[in-house]
Amino acid sequence: MATEIAATNLFGGAARGLIDKVVLRHDNGLITSIAEDAAATPAPRALVLPAFINAHDHARPTASSFGAVGMPLESWLLRTAFGTPVDPYLAAASALARSARAGCAAMMVHYTRPSGAMPILDEAKAIARAADDVGIRIAFALAVRDQNPIVYGDSAPVLSGLSAGDRKAVEDLFVRAPAPPKAYIELTEAIASAIAGPRIDVQLGPAGVQWCSKPLLEAVAEHSALTGRRIHMHLLETIYQRAWADKHFPQGVVRYLQDIGFLSERLTLAHCVHARPDELEMIAVSGARIVTNFSSNMHLGSGLAPIAAAHRCGCAIAVGVDCMALDEDDDVLREMRLVERMHGGCGFERNWTPAEFLDLAIRNGRRATGAPGNGQLEPGRPADFVTIDLDRLDRDRIMPVDPLALLFARGNASVVKDVVVDGRSIVSNGSCTGVDLPAIETELRTMYRGNVAHYASFERTWQPLSRRLQAWFEQELHCQ
Repeated sequence: MATEIAATNLFGGAARGLIDKVVLRHDNGLITSIAEDAAATPAPRALVLPAFINAHDHARPTASSFGAVGMPLESWLLRTAFGTPVDPYLAAASALARSARAGCAAMMVHYTRPSGAMPILDEAKAIARAADDVGIRIAFALAVRDQNPIVYGDSAPVLSGLSAGDRKAVEDLFVRAPAPPKAYIELTEAIASAIAGPRIDVQLGPAGVQWCSKPLLEAVAEHSALTGRRIHMHLLETIYQRAWADKHFPQGVVRYLQDIGFLSERLTLAHCVHARPDELEMIAVSGARIVTNFSSNMHLGSGLAPIAAAHRCGCAIAVGVDCMALDEDDDVLREMRLVERMHGGCGFERNWTPAEFLDLAIRNGRRATGAPGNGQLEPGRPADFVTIDLDRLDRDRIMPVDPLALLFARGNASVVKDVVVDGRSIVSNGSCTGVDLPAIETELRTMYRGNVAHYASFERTWQPLSRRLQAWFEQELHCQ
């Protein structure tokens, strides 16, 4: 059914800028027309933008609720075992709905912590069902690792100092016999056969070079080249990962990825906090994308990524929330503002305008998640857009101010009024239409509270384990 939206302003992309007083019409998932209309006077005033993209995430609950606060990634990852999904559908639906409520048309689900309560294929189907109920596009990549489950090397020195009971608690949670690369490839293809479709892109998801053997990385690169399937992977997120990479790849870890055919326009790399200039150049030349996750890097003390340098050398940049937005609320609009302000330039020297940054974040995010189109609001393009409440954003109305300038000065999820994806209204007046998010979150909290006792032995061993983790990383991968 054809639908029309009247707007005070519509963002037509960096080249066209803002168009005043327009009516956008869409039908069957596509924009059919955008017409200037002097009589268009919506109340409240509305700004229509291309819908946002959360280009790196894991669809999991808030980590701080499980005591994972102020830790480096290397201990934080183990601590978040307390947040293992108690119900894959509900956990995914809550995360996807929060992203949708913040204005997202698509979200990357790099699935790093399955529930263990059902076969992986069934879990992927549950997540796909959650995405369909919410109405959001997703990319789904089952993260895989076949080495270094506890530290980036031999974990015996860490575990040997624990009591037998404590050691068993840790091994039961984290140590698994790795499957061969062929089995992972076959599982990914089985997942694709089960859930891939117009709004779901299934990708290969090696967790990171420190967690994946060379045979696994090479098998992923070969399969991607053969099939065209996209790859999503963490790279050089922390100082310890940088030190490990330099130790194990003296010729250069990015050069190794280049040599095996891993780098290509099919690849998206999350973080790259500690990538060096020559590595950024190689990534740029390959056509791969970097997803930056400013708040996550700040929460985990990972460092400040060289995003401005990457942009200047031609890297395609996207933005992800990584389950660790500044206020742990999955607010991708605030996240984009943080990245734009932090990396936008110094003094009068600017790397981009807000309009250019919005364009690139959405365009590159859509490429990373496999969403169709480039995000431009034009006839024939996907009807993926967000309506911003201008009366709420421009609360003072003292004098005319560029709405995009206001958006990057003070915008957050609270000014997102409506979200349309593939022509479907998935958020109306700030609330999700397809799922009851407050009820889901209430149910999840109850389930998690009841599940805490399941991890009692791990909770008892946490303090001695975390001390030994710190000692291992400081001794084995000391960084100057």
